Amino acid sequence: MSKLKLILSDNREIFVEKGKPIYEIIEENKLRGNIPIVLATINGEIHELYEKIDKEGNFNIIDTSKSIGVNVYTRSIQFVMIKAVKEVFPDAVVTIEHSINRGLIGEIHRECSLSIDDIPIIKEKMREIIEKNFIINKVCVTKAEAINIFQGYNMDDKVRFLKHLTDEYVMLYEIDGLYDYFYGHMAYSTGELKYFELNYYETGFLLRFPLESDPLKIPRFVGYKKLDKIYYETEKWGNIMGVGDVGSLNDKVVNGDIFNIIRVSEGFHEKKIANIADLVYEREKIKLVLIAGPSSSGKTTFSRRLGIQLTVNGLIPVPISLDDYFVNRELTPKDENGEYDFESIYSLDLELFNSNLQDLLEGKEVCIPNYNFKTGKREWTEDKIILPSNGVLIVEGIHGLNEILTSSIPKEQKFKIYISALTQLNIDNHNRIFTTDVRIIRRIVRDFLSRGYGAEDTLKMWASIRRGEEKNIFVFQEEADTMFNSTLVYELCILKKYALAELAKIDEDSPVYYEALRLKSFLGFFKDVNVEMVPENSLLREFVGGSCFYKY
Repeated sequence: MSKLKLILSDNREIFVEKGKPIYEIIEENKLRGNIPIVLATINGEIHELYEKIDKEGNFNIIDTSKSIGVNVYTRSIQFVMIKAVKEVFPDAVVTIEHSINRGLIGEIHRECSLSIDDIPIIKEKMREIIEKNFIINKVCVTKAEAINIFQGYNMDDKVRFLKHLTDEYVMLYEIDGLYDYFYGHMAYSTGELKYFELNYYETGFLLRFPLESDPLKIPRFVGYKKLDKIYYETEKWGNIMGVGDVGSLNDKVVNGDIFNIIRVSEGFHEKKIANIADLVYEREKIKLVLIAGPSSSGKTTFSRRLGIQLTVNGLIPVPISLDDYFVNRELTPKDENGEYDFESIYSLDLELFNSNLQDLLEGKEVCIPNYNFKTGKREWTEDKIILPSNGVLIVEGIHGLNEILTSSIPKEQKFKIYISALTQLNIDNHNRIFTTDVRIIRRIVRDFLSRGYGAEDTLKMWASIRRGEEKNIFVFQEEADTMFNSTLVYELCILKKYALAELAKIDEDSPVYYEALRLKSFLGFFKDVNVEMVPENSLLREFVGGSCFYKY
């Protein structure tokens, strides 16, 4: 049998038989360490470990010290939990609802409500499945066969999803006779999944696992009560509309109910914004509203719509842009790589900003600076602003929740709002839609339509953007007085065609090619909806254009 040469990450060369499974190559060449290995790459192309070698080149393992490895581990331990629940409670239905603090929150639906005493039983069964080291088989079946399997399991969510797929064949995964569909790669066997924690949480469960930063240890759990509340609120909205998964959404598109879904979704947004405006109005001492959230959350449109609702309540919104308070470029702090860190709170002139706020709150006229991004310098004009007696300052920016930004202003005069796109729509009960995927797709569309950036540029920047969000936004989200979920259940049906057109331009030699492939595959699950159905005041118009609040 012919031999193939593989070059390892340490430049060692090994020769393996053509057609040998990757898993066996790892074992025979003692490439395994303490950290679970879940995938491998050959010349940069990702492969699951059951696959057989058929080419020479650079060979690297992917373990759970990498984010992609953690994603594989997460899906795989989730499948083990589903298998364990089916063993213990055969008629139960498991739903994975959302992530929080790098864990998965879900529910187990059965005749008797899940109790805290059920969790140790499920956990013990999971450990048994892991100890037996079952192979997680990947099998190809026809769509009709897959639908028949899931009808037998009473998994209507998967049946709905599969009916809208155009592919004739579907790839399923199997553990010891239990089949399931998962969107994404899986581990080779259950024995790789030794690190997990399962706890009772609210009325369901919390499944946790290690992070890439410490792949052999479950991190300390930090609860996010306000974030939990906004997720459950969004789930309630989805139930009202009858849209909890992609299959049910596609049903609405096909049968013509999507028009009503759009109007109700927008109605939920308007009602929530009005409720927030009422909260501000009821607290008579509030004179400063701070709006913060990660990239592509829709902060700009939200602030405009909140301003309208505040006006309805008899308040006068006075907007201030944090962008105008950047220090001159040469004074900007630098990051660990010696590059300007424009996302640092100290890239803003905090002293001037607080001085201006104090003057405005005292009823004084204030001359606001104007920052010239081309020259990197602050400029001044004769324009001045004043805060009326019934006025409220509106400040939008990533540091709005950080007390350092407004340290001179008493807390009772401030109202903080956290906004993000926290999608509760899932592909099916076992496959979540990552909230970051919704935001990156929004960003790709907006960057191309309004800023002239291609999808490749946006994807290359995304890791840096995420690091800034972790450091400057997410750590402060529970400091908010209230939260606003900017997701719209129908939005991916609108964004799809714009994003696909841009993602298709990314070549195979691009470092973000495989991420583009993943997003294209994901977007393929959604039916198209005409952008003309989106109202002109919709938050979605911030990304696709046509907003009544501003023009591209």
